[in-house]
Amino acid sequence: MGRRSLSRWALLLASSVAAGALVPPAQAQRVVPKLQVVCPMGYVDTFNGKCSTLGLMTYTVVPTQGKACLEGWMNVGGGYCRKK
Repeated sequence: MGRRSLSRWALLLASSVAAGALVPPAQAQRVVPKLQVVCPMGYVDTFNGKCSTLGLMTYTVVPTQGKACLEGWMNVGGGYCRKK
């Protein structure tokens, strides 16, 4: 490998690390996938495998993945935790 290829690899690696740092950990969602029989509190079943707030509110939710919600989050049912 020449010096030029190494610098290209270093630039590619640095740019991919920087891009990964810009991704927010969680963001507000008006529509979420329906994970269980019921939708999370505040969401309505749209009968297409999704739950929606119908554009009235936005909540920051994350799937529980069968675990307890983290501190600062509350269980809102439907397999989701919502930021307090």
